[in-house]
Amino acid sequence: MTVRSTSSSAATRAVSQPDAVGLLTRLVEIPSLSGSELAASRFLVESMRSLGYERCEVDAVGNAVGEIGAVDAARTVVLLGHIDTVHGEIPVRIEERDDGPVLHGRGSVDAKGPLATFACAAARLGPEWARQNDIRIVVVGAVEEEAATSKGARFIRDRFDGVREPVPDYCVIGEPSGVARVTLGYKGRLLLEMQAAQPMAHSAGPHPGIATLAVDLWNLVRDYTEKFNRDIPKTFGQLLPSLRDVNTRTDDAMLDHVWIKIGLRLPPDFKVDGFLGEVWQWAQARAGGCSPLPRPPYIEGKDASPRRFQFGSGDSPLEFCVHGQEPAWRGDRQNALVRSFLASIREVATDRPRFVSKSGTSDMNVVGPAWKCPIAAYGPGDSSLDHAPNEHIRLDEYWQAVLVLESALRRLSLQSA
Repeated sequence: MTVRSTSSSAATRAVSQPDAVGLLTRLVEIPSLSGSELAASRFLVESMRSLGYERCEVDAVGNAVGEIGAVDAARTVVLLGHIDTVHGEIPVRIEERDDGPVLHGRGSVDAKGPLATFACAAARLGPEWARQNDIRIVVVGAVEEEAATSKGARFIRDRFDGVREPVPDYCVIGEPSGVARVTLGYKGRLLLEMQAAQPMAHSAGPHPGIATLAVDLWNLVRDYTEKFNRDIPKTFGQLLPSLRDVNTRTDDAMLDHVWIKIGLRLPPDFKVDGFLGEVWQWAQARAGGCSPLPRPPYIEGKDASPRRFQFGSGDSPLEFCVHGQEPAWRGDRQNALVRSFLASIREVATDRPRFVSKSGTSDMNVVGPAWKCPIAAYGPGDSSLDHAPNEHIRLDEYWQAVLVLESALRRLSLQSA
């Protein structure tokens, strides 16, 4: 259910550092695993309303959305963070250290710190500033970014489709980069699963165990990767596979089963159909050559819904599921958004600004190919602490990031694309 609140006449008050710390701390205290974000979304919507946002809602898929500026403003900036987290309970506490206070808690870095940065920076600008500069700022706490569905980002992508609402002029993705770094790109992703079964047999017999199928598939992927990466020195251009899960079991019908899940981080312009074509040839051979090869494209549709393929028949087919595909995406350095960030980092931060491209994926992979607008990721926090059991964020860095983003948005309003 969509929950809306409006506050067109609300008075904007200055957001101080204690205000910002309080908002982030409470947001981190509210559990928000992927698929269970409603309580956190409601809290963030209410917080944005109290900070003077003109339009606030929990939208139809559960995103927390707050806006300042006229709906028909000349330019639209979407600040797209995510409100969900991975599993893992970390007691929420503020620890005083020699280098300043630190907030511990799941999501403090990935990515409630960047999301709270968005909410506070836009609030410090306020509706009056937005209207004077004819700019609309939309802050989104998207759901299910940590899941392969990316449901929240897909909903926002389709909302700002150039028909129902204008395609954004600029987009900032809320991910930890560190206060002085701007992330320009993320690798793509593909998830490949295989399951198979065969009649149970004695381990001393001539037939290999069912687990060897998983080993053979993994070796195929590794060999393909080695050939692909041979002349590519930089990580961002390489194919990076990971063995996510392998399980075997025997059922009551005396069939041995194996299931394997492989994740692949994809470089720009990677030919997924070419890779899967080699997998299908291997699967056809293992199934005895009795199944026709599928015809490309093997993944269709912008939502990359799971697709299933089967080779062989009877009690021992090879069954594959391909899902979670996102293309790699990298933004341009030469645009008003990036110029605004670089100038603001030089103004606020002590370190010189730097660019980074990451081997993971983010909601940039979802909205970048659709919007094709100037896009970058920014947010406080050390990304090496993403999903870590000791996840924490330096609160002084968090406040610096609020000031950097506020300054960048002010500069952006004065520049041409």
